[in-house]
Amino acid sequence: MSQNSTLQRGLNTRHIRFLALGSAIGTGLFYGSATAIKMAGPSVLLAYIVAGIAIYIVMRALGEMAVHNPVSGSFSHYASQYISPLAGFTTGWTYVFEMVIVALADVTAFGIYMGFWYPDVPRWIWILSLIMFLGAINLIHVKVFGELEFWLSIIKVTAIVAMILGGLGLMFYGFQADHSNIVPGISNLWIYDGFMPHGIAGLVACLSVVVFAFGGIEIIGITAGESQDPKTTLPKAINAVPVRILLFYVLTIFVLMSIFPWNQIGSQGSPFVQIFENLGIKSAANILNIVVISAAVSAINSDVFGAGRMLYGMANRGQAPRVFQKLSRNGVPWMTVVVMAGVLLTGVVLNYLIPENVFMIIASIATFATVWVWLMILLSQVAMRRKLSTAEIKALDFPVWGWPYAPAFAIGFMMFILVMMGYFPDSRPAIYVGITWLILLTIAYRIWVKPDQNLGKKSNPIHQNVEIES
Repeated sequence: MSQNSTLQRGLNTRHIRFLALGSAIGTGLFYGSATAIKMAGPSVLLAYIVAGIAIYIVMRALGEMAVHNPVSGSFSHYASQYISPLAGFTTGWTYVFEMVIVALADVTAFGIYMGFWYPDVPRWIWILSLIMFLGAINLIHVKVFGELEFWLSIIKVTAIVAMILGGLGLMFYGFQADHSNIVPGISNLWIYDGFMPHGIAGLVACLSVVVFAFGGIEIIGITAGESQDPKTTLPKAINAVPVRILLFYVLTIFVLMSIFPWNQIGSQGSPFVQIFENLGIKSAANILNIVVISAAVSAINSDVFGAGRMLYGMANRGQAPRVFQKLSRNGVPWMTVVVMAGVLLTGVVLNYLIPENVFMIIASIATFATVWVWLMILLSQVAMRRKLSTAEIKALDFPVWGWPYAPAFAIGFMMFILVMMGYFPDSRPAIYVGITWLILLTIAYRIWVKPDQNLGKKSNPIHQNVEIES
């Protein structure tokens, strides 16, 4: 049985806002923040603020293009249209690569988290169950996916707000941490070797970790093809979510370092558990485990969605296998979900073979992919502006903030991150892997994708007819 179908516009503003929150607030905050604090000390707050500003500019650049032309696999399409088909090809596949790497790390983390409650149950059972569950959710309907992501994100956001409020209570009411002489207070930000204990070098070194923590927020652009009203929902989501994420990160880190000396954070278990325990909550460890499990499930859910929609959009432009064009009766690109589930199952086996110290390299590789995608978004927006007439620019519904200085700052920031990743030994392998990846993509493009493909005939892939199979 076959019929014509398209992606269904089932995501509203609430779904899109929390989808970005779910993708960007996860292990990067709950565990990765300790690494950034160790590198820079209290000055890590500056890193989060500067990176947050740069990423907000990226989101505004993406929003300008997405509202002007809402399509599936948006930033890959924009790179193809405004820069070159090769640029779109590398951007799309690098984003998929990023989602796969992050998802592989998260499914392994999920198995570890479940082991906290059920240490005797083999980890693969939990991972297999999760992959099957999320695969089913992503196959039903995009609205079901959006609702699940909304409630998973609510759990994380509620926990973070409770932690911030509880931490402020510990600070201003003078509670003293158990079994220590440490008194909570803002002075903890500078009395331990100063605000910038490792100097400018430490602040610069932590930037790649901070950027990794924000990775995933660009998924808002992926939702353009399934948003009920892109010209309304996307601007609202883009204006709200980055600011909220910045506040969550900065306030959370501020409270943590005000309660505990920065050089002790993460050394005696999770600081989040310590805060809840100091508030007299005996089940703090169980509460945090629920939160990190919801964070992992939410992140994997977003990764499967984002990679799948990107592959669908690229397939419509001839930049990915045509099999990814197939939609279910509910307008879901089911083959992309199946392939992502298969990759995760294969990756679980590989994760068991990778020593724990290699995960820093994996995080660095994901950072390279993230920064590359953001850089291409910025360059695509600049290229689009140059192709538009003065009248068309004035007619833009959601123009980028601070043009042209803000995009120039963000582009410089992304270039600086890539240079610094190559400078520091710990992240240097990621640059080698990233350059090799881009070279392989270029070769693949020359071999399998027609260089003379005419993208102009497919200006809006969402409205193409695709085959639906029972």
